[in-house]
Amino acid sequence: MPRVFGSNELIEDVHRRGLCIGCGACVELCPYFKNYKGKTAQLFPCTLPQGRCFAYCPKAEVDLNEIYQYVWQTPYDGSALGPYRTILAARAGSEMAPAHYQGGGTASALMAFAMKSGRVKAAVLTRREGLTPVPEVVTDWTQVARLAGSKFMAAPTLAGLNAAVRQGQRDLGVVGTPCQMLAVAQMRMNPLGKPEHEVPVALTVGLFCNWSLDTRQLIDLLVQKVDIADISGMDIPPPPANTLVLETSRGPVEVSLNDIKPLIPHTCFICLDMTAELADVSVGMYEGRKGWNTLIVRSERGAQLVDDAVTAGFLATEAMSDEIVTHLSKAAVAKKERSLRMLIQRQLINTRNETDDGTNDGPRAALRMSPEVVDKILPPKR
Repeated sequence: MPRVFGSNELIEDVHRRGLCIGCGACVELCPYFKNYKGKTAQLFPCTLPQGRCFAYCPKAEVDLNEIYQYVWQTPYDGSALGPYRTILAARAGSEMAPAHYQGGGTASALMAFAMKSGRVKAAVLTRREGLTPVPEVVTDWTQVARLAGSKFMAAPTLAGLNAAVRQGQRDLGVVGTPCQMLAVAQMRMNPLGKPEHEVPVALTVGLFCNWSLDTRQLIDLLVQKVDIADISGMDIPPPPANTLVLETSRGPVEVSLNDIKPLIPHTCFICLDMTAELADVSVGMYEGRKGWNTLIVRSERGAQLVDDAVTAGFLATEAMSDEIVTHLSKAAVAKKERSLRMLIQRQLINTRNETDDGTNDGPRAALRMSPEVVDKILPPKR
């Protein structure tokens, strides 16, 4: 099992290194951690030598081999898109209520159908209060579409999952980014081995992500350009647009990505995963085809959900061209390469500190993987 420490080590390894992404995995476990406007902070000191706050964090002592063995029964191999069965073009079907979807509404349609069909009893989603993303747990499938749309900011979604688990809710569905899917996988592993720590997640829907934005800094930037309360949606069109487009009652407002990219938290640059490889299904943009998504079907559970959603009219799918899959794979590989270089540069990855008995020795790491996979992603120079 992964090395698990307490909140003192979490503060030292993650917060003081500037690695916290504000995913919410450590929030609503105890009174000590809170998230406010995108920032997570420890309110009171804690001396426990081990804690779920550390165990669940996607930036502290993450062992990719152990996690992939648990989720996929195979070691982490650094492949471009992770394990999957098929890649499809998808959009919400005729039985899904019209809404202000991002792309094709595939993530909303799948979660709504999962709830309607009884696979999921409650869904952990993300809404906006003003511009600030906050978690919301819904128990009525007709409410899923209300929360549709990308937020583009780090969201403490998993605080909603922790709260739902504490309240005794079962068969939970979660929609989240790659780092949140990583945290959920660690939650389901139950690293401390206590029955009361079981996290009953029945479905994970991952969202493609290259980076998120710092909520407070984004608000500070946008208040100079628009009334925050008037923003009804936002989107980043595919290249060569190079803009963040804000939807307002007075029409679209464009903000250059040159102004936006400095607001990306540095921790995003050490994330290897662009396509949420640990989710049952993963959903992202379909560049060049408005109103559709790219859908990666990964698990048996996800495949059955997709098939049944199509039959029920909640989802429409088409074959995905090899050209699009190749383009997606190249983008995912490029992110892995950039992020691994940053991990090495910042000395956040331990790959060479193996003792004779196979255990890890040396400083605590943000990420652990085998030297062979490191060399696969970044072949040694000859």
